[in-house]
Amino acid sequence: MSTITPKILPSTPSATSSPLLIRELLESGVRMAGNNQIVYRDQSRHDYRRFRERVHQLAHALTAQGVQAGDVVAVLDWDSHRYLECFFAIPMIGAVLHTVNVRLASEQIHYTMEHAEDVFVLVHEDFVPLLEPLADQLPNIRGYLLCQETQSTVSTSLPLVGEFEALLSEQPTHYEFPVFDENAVATLFYTTGTTGNPKGVFFTHRQLVLHTLGEASTFQAPGFELLNRDKVYMPITPMFHVHAWGVPYTATLMGATQVYPGRYEPEMLVKLLVNEKVDFSHCVPTLLNMVVSADAIASKKIDLTGWKVLVGGSALTQALASRAWSLGIDTRSAYGMSETCPLLTADILPQDVAEADFETQLPWRCKAGLPVPLVKLQVVDANGEPLPHDGVSVGEVRAQAPWLTQAYYKEEKRSEELWRDGWLHTGDVGSIDEHGFLAISDRIKDVIKTGGEWLSSLELESYISQCPGVAEVAVIGVADDKWGERPAALVVPSDLNNPPTAEKVQAFMEQFVEQGSINRWGIPSLIRFVDEIPKTSVGKLDKKRIRTEI
Repeated sequence: MSTITPKILPSTPSATSSPLLIRELLESGVRMAGNNQIVYRDQSRHDYRRFRERVHQLAHALTAQGVQAGDVVAVLDWDSHRYLECFFAIPMIGAVLHTVNVRLASEQIHYTMEHAEDVFVLVHEDFVPLLEPLADQLPNIRGYLLCQETQSTVSTSLPLVGEFEALLSEQPTHYEFPVFDENAVATLFYTTGTTGNPKGVFFTHRQLVLHTLGEASTFQAPGFELLNRDKVYMPITPMFHVHAWGVPYTATLMGATQVYPGRYEPEMLVKLLVNEKVDFSHCVPTLLNMVVSADAIASKKIDLTGWKVLVGGSALTQALASRAWSLGIDTRSAYGMSETCPLLTADILPQDVAEADFETQLPWRCKAGLPVPLVKLQVVDANGEPLPHDGVSVGEVRAQAPWLTQAYYKEEKRSEELWRDGWLHTGDVGSIDEHGFLAISDRIKDVIKTGGEWLSSLELESYISQCPGVAEVAVIGVADDKWGERPAALVVPSDLNNPPTAEKVQAFMEQFVEQGSINRWGIPSLIRFVDEIPKTSVGKLDKKRIRTEI
């Protein structure tokens, strides 16, 4: 690599260079928001000025309990206004926000809280029983702040320091937040893999601010307009999962109305969607499928026309996108992973496609899309050589961007594997076409190798999902003496009392063979009908468990 010496001019001695800190996102949002609201279920609402006051009060409450810069503070809560306040107050005092995945097994929760070196915990009353048996195994935690919504007394052995709202009400409404290095760690969470313990992923203030600016730019791109100050936003991705894809930070920067649903209950979600006139949400495909399958929505008793949903975490199938469109729901795709903060790409359509009808747009809407601003992507072969952008050459996707995690927390070997050759390796297989559009074929570990050919489980799932009578599908490879592996499918029928037969699904797949879309050996030889397909803690298809059950 050649080196150059660009000109660097000296700064005026009295000039300052403001660090990129999360507090500036909040201040910008308050200036923008006007009277826009922060809404929690059907229980509370307040404007951005009160939101800022509550962030300041929480900072006072935490420091009064001895929380200092560099301390790690764990949060176990449903998606709420409290969680949003933690997104700001904890990093803004220089501490580290640990968003605990409450859906992990008890032993994994213990591992993550111990490994993160948590010293203080904010816990919703629903999760107190989860933490009680772990308290003696977490001796470094100095106190627990209870987040309570009911009036009943919570009896617990945890050393509670008080109740969230009661403690906040006693605090001043202004806190003098310090200025510090933008490279200070702001957030930490854990991502699970197929083997070993969960891995700690952390992000700095600088990374989160840059990700927020990149996401805001993307959400306002022509033809992709998802969010601005005048829109109403409600996440359906847990706030413990990659900061709900970073969107609460972006919504705050824009000053948009924000609606937090608490625990994901179908009736409450639909109630909020309708009553609060939600414009934009994001979720994994399985959650979207749950929503569009709800009786009131599927029967069109409730009109969700104009609701835009960004789908990620797993591939959006054409069948699900079409079903949502028939109900007035406008779906789009994005791609990223926990380690990438997460946004890498979004399906911002080429101008000629954006002006076409839905059927023309459909395959484009289900691709990963274009790299967003400041992201560089490559698809490389087994030797690490970049492959051409021809839409055909398939290899591993790797990335560079200013907001990618720089390491796994206290995991040197895993970090080197993640960042070999100076690129973050996603573990995904894909191709890039002449437009720069990324299409994900599969996870490397989920590619089906049969008769010397590679089959994409995601592609097969997309085809099977279009079969009448199929509500949900997962495809994996199973061992085969002759072919090495053959595809097998778990199918959830749309009518449990009248499921399609395996032969019907296989016959339906013949059309894709005739079109040349797949080879005949891509038709699953084993198809099992089930009531439910195993999911991970964040709602993705759990193919590790599926392999043990098929």
